[in-house]
Amino acid sequence: MEPSLSQNARVLSGMRPTGRLHLGHYHGVLKNWLKLQSEYDCFFFVADWHALTTHYDETAGLEQHVWDMVVDWLAAGVNPKLARLFIQSRIPEHAELHLLLSMITPLGWLERVPTYKDQQEKLKEKDLATYGFLGYPLLQSADILIYKAEGVPVGEDQVAHVELTREIARRFNHIYGREPDFEQKAEAALKKMGKKNAKLYKNLRKRFQEKGDEEALAVAQALLEDQQNLAIADRERLLGYLEGSGRVILPEPQALLTPASRMPGLDGQKMSKSYGNTIGLREDPEAVTRKLRTMPTDPARVRRDDPGDPRKCPVWQLHEVYSDDHTRRWVQEGCTTAGIGCIDCKQPVIEAVLAELQPIRERAAEYEENTNLVHNIIEEGCEQARDVARETLNEVRYAMGLDYR
Repeated sequence: MEPSLSQNARVLSGMRPTGRLHLGHYHGVLKNWLKLQSEYDCFFFVADWHALTTHYDETAGLEQHVWDMVVDWLAAGVNPKLARLFIQSRIPEHAELHLLLSMITPLGWLERVPTYKDQQEKLKEKDLATYGFLGYPLLQSADILIYKAEGVPVGEDQVAHVELTREIARRFNHIYGREPDFEQKAEAALKKMGKKNAKLYKNLRKRFQEKGDEEALAVAQALLEDQQNLAIADRERLLGYLEGSGRVILPEPQALLTPASRMPGLDGQKMSKSYGNTIGLREDPEAVTRKLRTMPTDPARVRRDDPGDPRKCPVWQLHEVYSDDHTRRWVQEGCTTAGIGCIDCKQPVIEAVLAELQPIRERAAEYEENTNLVHNIIEEGCEQARDVARETLNEVRYAMGLDYR
């Protein structure tokens, strides 16, 4: 069941800078971002520190990769007026929170993350016996927790990382969430809600704590979310007070499962630069047409009049993404009866891909010609993100007794 987020909930997502993006990125990540940015308070960041965890010895082109990726985000429709766009390494609070969380994170938690051994196996040629590689899931946790994100869009293979983040937040709150004067502060926060809402909160809290009424808990949580005059710290105190715990300093995020990308590569495998089977978002129309025209098809169709099977043809996978039912029926019948040739079959896909890429390519050209605009968008996004990150880190320092006066 998909978790539900509150209205205007904060959502965080990032991408490693690998240069210009392709249709796999667009269908797998960016189209989801476009949907999320119109529904939630979104933070999208360039995960350049994460790029170093596996490619620490390949930094020569990193800066260009960063700006190429940001241009593709903007060209695809990511809107800096709806979402904050920033670069991870420009926000040093990520690193400090990572350091502080490392003090309480058991080593075994990191070693059991499924992708740790999987990546080591896949990247055998690299020396990944580094703390940076072992600790990158904790850096991901810091990325999420520094913004108190409620939702994190991930694929199924990344759910374990969000669960680790939840465990770390839980452990942090357990160790540091008990302020000496917690109950007095919670009661003071309660008065700010007004008599009617305060009375309702107390009744709901009593029903939950004395009778385990989960519905009362949900209603009370919704009540707190609606209190516009409460500071974030007061809301978190009252959430903790409601549940009989201490103050929730670092809220636990939820994994938002993203739909699996249906975008196949030119050879039928997953579209990936490592497979050399991609179509770039800014690729020249002639190059796109040439790539699609020369795609492999069903091996059984050696001659034009040989019947084929669409299920054995990579082009059919693209029809499943781009073509309507009428076109797919035409392909099915034409291929199995040899009524159409492979070039005929490919033409509707070529036209659909070119139509999808044209506005993206045009917008990208505008941003390429105005690099100052792109840099200013990131500067503004970094400032906005850092304001939020500083606020969280100040609370963390205070909770840990590091806020010296």
